[in-house]
Amino acid sequence: MHIRPADLHDLNPCLSLDPSYETDYVWQLDLRQEEGAISIHLRRTRLPRTMSVAYPPRGDSLLAHWERGEGIYVAAEGSDVRGYIEVIAQPDQGLAWVQNLIVSGSYRRRGLGTALIAAVTQWAQMRELERLMIPVQSKNDPAVRFCQKLGCEFCGFNDRYFANRDIALFFGRNLM
Repeated sequence: MHIRPADLHDLNPCLSLDPSYETDYVWQLDLRQEEGAISIHLRRTRLPRTMSVAYPPRGDSLLAHWERGEGIYVAAEGSDVRGYIEVIAQPDQGLAWVQNLIVSGSYRRRGLGTALIAAVTQWAQMRELERLMIPVQSKNDPAVRFCQKLGCEFCGFNDRYFANRDIALFFGRNLM
């Protein structure tokens, strides 16, 4: 498997990858606001049965990001794309935001996600960005666990972040 910057011919195969996933757990968010205090509690909760989840709509941003020179890397076996990552820079804040990290189902848990994160980490460091941010659906336990394995820390949430209005949990890690 080879990790490399995406070229124009990679974009359609990237979008054709099935981003859906299965999970046995979700992360429940309990937000309490009282006078002078806000408390957030995240709890990993087992589901009564495995749930298949559709990935939030990705929109048409991939080509626009590629044209602007944002970080798009593919995990490819020859000309076959098995996964990709898309990251955009927010230089005024020193941030690199992962927009999508998709690995084909049969290639998951083989190190491709970690290798793709390593590629965009290097991309971000070359641009002197200080922090990598990864938004994850609260029901995407595999992605939450992946972020934790990478050493990312929970650093916030948005209760209507994704196009389908799912809750996003934000994970971040310093790059410098």
